[in-house]
Amino acid sequence: MSVLTAPEKTTIPSYPLVALKGGKPAMIEVHEANGIDVIIEDAFLLPHRKDYYFFAFIEQGDSRHWIDFVPYTVRPGHFYFTVPQQVHLKEESTPVKGYVAGFTEEFLSLEENRMLRRLPVILNPAGAHELVLSDADMVYIEDVMRKMTHEFNAGGTWQNQMLTSWLRILVIYLSRLYTEQYGESCITKNYCLLRSFQELIGEHHAQLHDVAAYANLLNITPGYLNDVVKQQSGKTAINHIHNRLVVEAKRKLLHTDLSVKQIADELGFEDAAYFNRFFKRVTESTPIAFRQQIREMYS
Repeated sequence: MSVLTAPEKTTIPSYPLVALKGGKPAMIEVHEANGIDVIIEDAFLLPHRKDYYFFAFIEQGDSRHWIDFVPYTVRPGHFYFTVPQQVHLKEESTPVKGYVAGFTEEFLSLEENRMLRRLPVILNPAGAHELVLSDADMVYIEDVMRKMTHEFNAGGTWQNQMLTSWLRILVIYLSRLYTEQYGESCITKNYCLLRSFQELIGEHHAQLHDVAAYANLLNITPGYLNDVVKQQSGKTAINHIHNRLVVEAKRKLLHTDLSVKQIADELGFEDAAYFNRFFKRVTESTPIAFRQQIREMYS
């Protein structure tokens, strides 16, 4: 694995998926954690983003980590999953037994894998990060991920096809569990429009702050976009835009030493005063007050 350098506090680093052997870019990675060795590099103990989907199957061990502003205690008999660009922070590096896997947006963009994008564990409409596993689930997932790991380590002819097949099975199985534990999510045309809108916000939130700009990218009217988004999510389109700006602002306030003015600039606000008013209107707290409060919680 390539060596990760501790970042300066002016940004939150984003790490790509790279092979443990050679540090080359990869679309799928699978590894076994043996419960003895720690396979996490020191840089991953600092706030960071992963620009890939991350799966972790835990058989033994525990540790505490944060995904954005939600703390999780990793426990045996659970499966954890995250999506690209969320901010991760582990409080300590301890050995666990189980398996970890990662796969990229590029993998999901391949023609033969596009159906996976529509599955609940990928769409994640509940905004969840963990699944509780029964004994039967543990046996099934351990078997699949053990076979994936063997294939990944062995190499050979048709390796990518084999890994893709096993990963499809895993994602489908996890999506069944997701539906059982978080409820049925009807994947309709309108729901897909909501997801497309959310993905565009993720890409353009620092440049585009108004509904009309996103409606233009989607080739629909602002009114239609707002109606569909509100019907599907219970929130207006502008609420989604503002909420993403607030999330990014909170990440920077917590994990960097950027000034409020610098954060305002990075998020596309004309001046710090307007950013202050916006942040307080949405969160009922000033940026400086939030920074002090959240850092006290983390410390």
